[in-house]
Amino acid sequence: MRMGAELLAPAGDMESLEAALRFGADAVYVGGELLQLRAKSAGFDKSALALASERVHREKKRLYVALNSLAKNEEIPLAGEYAVALYDMGVDAVIVSDLGVIAQVRRAAPKLEIHLSTQASCMNYAAATAYHELGVKRIVLARETTVEDIAKIRAMTPKALELEAFVHGAMCMAVSGRCVISSYLTGRSGNRGECAQPCRWSYALMEEKRPGEFFPIVEDGGCTAILSSHDLCCIDMLDELAAAGVTSFKIEGRMKTAYYVASVVNAYRMAMDGGDLEYCRRELEGVKHRPYSDGFYHGYVRNNHANDGRYRHECVFVGNVLENRDGFLKVRQRNNFKVGETLEVLSPGRRAESFEVSEILTETGDKRDAAPHPNEILYIPCDVKAEAGDFLRRRENG
Repeated sequence: MRMGAELLAPAGDMESLEAALRFGADAVYVGGELLQLRAKSAGFDKSALALASERVHREKKRLYVALNSLAKNEEIPLAGEYAVALYDMGVDAVIVSDLGVIAQVRRAAPKLEIHLSTQASCMNYAAATAYHELGVKRIVLARETTVEDIAKIRAMTPKALELEAFVHGAMCMAVSGRCVISSYLTGRSGNRGECAQPCRWSYALMEEKRPGEFFPIVEDGGCTAILSSHDLCCIDMLDELAAAGVTSFKIEGRMKTAYYVASVVNAYRMAMDGGDLEYCRRELEGVKHRPYSDGFYHGYVRNNHANDGRYRHECVFVGNVLENRDGFLKVRQRNNFKVGETLEVLSPGRRAESFEVSEILTETGDKRDAAPHPNEILYIPCDVKAEAGDFLRRRENG
């Protein structure tokens, strides 16, 4: 049976937004031109936001815009003007952490729904209720909340207040992402969307009286990236979170590729629709990720930093399916593949199917043994079901 909670997906560009919609998201969140906590490359300008809003609502789904970094004095009036523009283009809600921005949005666009960002670190019922009284419709819970915490917040807050929780993606080593390491080391503030991710770097110790003599920091297994957190994965506990009161399951990843978004959204959509959980778990191993953890949901984060800071993955994304005609796929190549290799087709709502690459043709009909050129348009025969918008991948490990 289909789970009633909302599945909320990230999008850093229109390609990712299209993937999120096609592979089963109920809502999409994006960043815009002001106060978003991701690099500018993952932000939509106003014309792109208008297109995104039209595209999302054509599918009868919802669009949220992140307005969630801490604001400077000169940005407060801009936030009000921006909120009016977002409301006029049909955006369903803004995600805000700054109290001043909340007040400004309420004054300028009182009908625009406000969701409290996880950056606000809301993790108790009193704070949640206070934010609701200030006009907040939904709380994106602090990542430090446990399932028990969530159930208590749900029981002791107004029923009209919605609860949203992250279920998948990168986690920060700081409290709900509020970290200043990047500011100190690089001058790029993580609280202004410019994090250099120094927590992912490897470190060594230097004793005061032995300058220049470095001692590696080693955990079990020889890991040195001691600040690098695991990625969150809650594919096995969606029912538990829903029972605690969560009504929106959020996937992190506005800096991720469309292939990543499609793969993760598809796995969670299938799980929420009653699919085989073992298969869904395996699908999540197909994208680049750090070791998985269930975060703080069951209390203390277990083994959350015992990793080397490196990504691992079972599959490599090799191409976008642009068209399927007369048994040939028109493909935009994204990573190298060769004749004789086995590829898989990632499609919405069904198990990936594999086929062998028997031939590669260029647009002029020339035959190739390999496809080494990114973004080249190629044609390959395929005997399994595939449609425009699907993704091709090569399995690396089994």
